[in-house]
Amino acid sequence: MIEHSVFALPFAYIAALTAMFLTGPNGSGGRIHWLQLLLVTLAMVGLRTFAMAANRIIDREIDARNPRTAGRELVTGAVTLRTAYSGAAVALVVFLGAAALLNPLCLALAPIAVIPMVVYPYGKRFTDFPHAILGLAQAMGPIGAWLAVTGRWSWDALVLGLAVGVWIGGFDLIFGCQDVAADRADGVRSVPARFGVDAALRGARGAHAVTMLLLGWYAVLTHAGWAFWLGLAVVAVAFVYEHSIVKPGDLSRLNRAFFQVNGFVGISLFAFALLDLLRGLGG
Repeated sequence: MIEHSVFALPFAYIAALTAMFLTGPNGSGGRIHWLQLLLVTLAMVGLRTFAMAANRIIDREIDARNPRTAGRELVTGAVTLRTAYSGAAVALVVFLGAAALLNPLCLALAPIAVIPMVVYPYGKRFTDFPHAILGLAQAMGPIGAWLAVTGRWSWDALVLGLAVGVWIGGFDLIFGCQDVAADRADGVRSVPARFGVDAALRGARGAHAVTMLLLGWYAVLTHAGWAFWLGLAVVAVAFVYEHSIVKPGDLSRLNRAFFQVNGFVGISLFAFALLDLLRGLGG
């Protein structure tokens, strides 16, 4: 699921490249390790593909009862359950293989990254806040990428991971607003289904405000330059736009807010972060 990896993958790259540059001679001026970046990419896409496959397998009966998801491949039979299980297994092997090739710590911690990917689809059955489980799962991307490069824990990476988790949990609140009627009819739990669309959208705005604070904290911790701060300004504008086009009484542009704007957030901030790192390396 490369198209869905566009959300968290840029932040994994930010973490990995920052770790590479900050762990060079005298704490700065490191070099890019292309093999490590390739393995981080394989790990991220592999785990994301496994997570999406697990979600479709576990939720196939719920999907069949929701008009929005009734056309999904496992529901219609375009993809067999056996194929889905096989695809999930292959994706998991790719993830574990990439983790093993990165370093022993990544392999040892790999199961911790897998668990929330499986728990998340079940979350809508036992909690009104499955979005938090998704956020936790996605927060592991930048942390794992930093560990992949350095082989050791970093509080800087934790802050970036929290920012990603809160951000993705926030826009999952927006995404869930389109299924309120179907979820309530089927007993599926979520913030929009339990508290209403208006409350979910207010929660998303709050989550994205916290995201900006965490990204600013990360910038301070890593001594980011003007380019990264400019990227944060662009992200702030994107968030304002996202929340201006989705309203309780008008969800017609929800997919634009979910896919296009949030895809832009990750890619644009990565571009500015890369510029900042290269500028610092050149200086």
